[in-house]
Amino acid sequence: MINTYTFRKLFVCIALFASASLSNQSTAQDTWDIEGTILTEYNLVTGLQVPWEILWGPDDMIWATTRPGDVVRIDPETGSYTNVLDLNVYGGNGSEAGLLGMAMHPDWDNTPKVYLVYNSGTSGSNAIEKLSVFDWNGVALVNEEVLLTVDGGGIHNGSRLLVLPDNTLLMTTGDTGDGGASSQNLNSNNGKMLRLNLDGSVPSDNPWMGSYVYSWGHRNSQGLCLGPDGTIYSSEHGQSNWDEFNIIEAGRNYGWPEVEGACGGAAENAFCEEFNVREPLRSWAPCIAVNGIEYYNHPAIPAWNNSILLSVMGGFNDPNKRLSILHLSEDGMSVESEDQYFSEFNQRVRDICVNPYSGAVYMALNGPSYPGFGPNIIKEFRPGVIEGIGTIESDHVDALIYPNPASDVVTIQVSESLIGGTYQLIDYSGRTAVTGPINSLASQLNVTDLARGSYYLFMQNNSQVITRTFNLN
Repeated sequence: MINTYTFRKLFVCIALFASASLSNQSTAQDTWDIEGTILTEYNLVTGLQVPWEILWGPDDMIWATTRPGDVVRIDPETGSYTNVLDLNVYGGNGSEAGLLGMAMHPDWDNTPKVYLVYNSGTSGSNAIEKLSVFDWNGVALVNEEVLLTVDGGGIHNGSRLLVLPDNTLLMTTGDTGDGGASSQNLNSNNGKMLRLNLDGSVPSDNPWMGSYVYSWGHRNSQGLCLGPDGTIYSSEHGQSNWDEFNIIEAGRNYGWPEVEGACGGAAENAFCEEFNVREPLRSWAPCIAVNGIEYYNHPAIPAWNNSILLSVMGGFNDPNKRLSILHLSEDGMSVESEDQYFSEFNQRVRDICVNPYSGAVYMALNGPSYPGFGPNIIKEFRPGVIEGIGTIESDHVDALIYPNPASDVVTIQVSESLIGGTYQLIDYSGRTAVTGPINSLASQLNVTDLARGSYYLFMQNNSQVITRTFNLN
């Protein structure tokens, strides 16, 4: 049974205690009641162009990829970010190709490397998909080494990455829209889960000697995560019915295109028996457009413990964009129930990550429509005060815009690190309304003549960028 919660939105005034260069101010923040746990909502970063992967890095920063080819490194306490790589791989909004999945080397302190999957052409239709590894030099990603190439396409490129407990790398690939012909072909790397050693070689214990293929019969898997016992979970896009949530097992066939969802009917049952098809733990009809997933088990949000956080972008026949919580059985082998959250945003949820310290959840939103138009926002949902977790009152104050909402004049207050930079006031359609220099710690901006609606302030000084959202009414 699906329980769709009707949230009671609480508007509270959170006092933001600033550093010496920032005077005390206040701003209204939205909060959400999750079965007695209060989450405070922040727009951590606004304006990234189709954020695709977000993950909590071993350096305690949030790393994000964007479909046009940027990798950004975000300070989760302030929202300040720097661009650490620009691949410039994608030239338009009409394709699913671009820079996609990302993973970090498990021995980060000794081997700071980042794995990325991207389409190397300038459009989706002519793009070869590359799995590459880059060195992190503390400032930027450098020294690209291409480990693997597979066929790419304008659609169905898969491309989530996951480092497994045995220090091998799992990569999802899609069928590139070929109807599943590649998915049932063991000589093709498309429509598969591929398993590699971290140097790009084929593991000796893969199911088929000399082959990267770990599992087959996939259409377009775009979610991967590990359970606490090493169970591999995956979300997969169906055609029009039967999106799937799967457990991935070595050598198993997942049915596409002969089987969609659970095995049913004479033809599917015969295929399932012949090819040892692994049926999904849960499936949805019509398709809901499932995407990034994350296992959650943190005391900060007890209602979500032992659950999979599932990004849902809303299918063509199911517009309910949301974060779904899949509550697992104790052994993790079945889904007992699903709860749905945040459909009020009407935003395609692309990916999520979790702060291992505070239990905060971050969601990458890709706008209201396919395949990912603005506004693109990374939101934070930070739990309220519980034992061992600090308050939210002193965070997010490197830049402040107030009052929010505003009607005629707003004050922009910044830390010294932004002095000498510039700002742009941008509406949610992407139009720049006002630009100017940042010359002082506090300045005022007359917004009387601007159209009423939602805006964000994009502030940059050298490589540092901070964004803040606000409304005019």
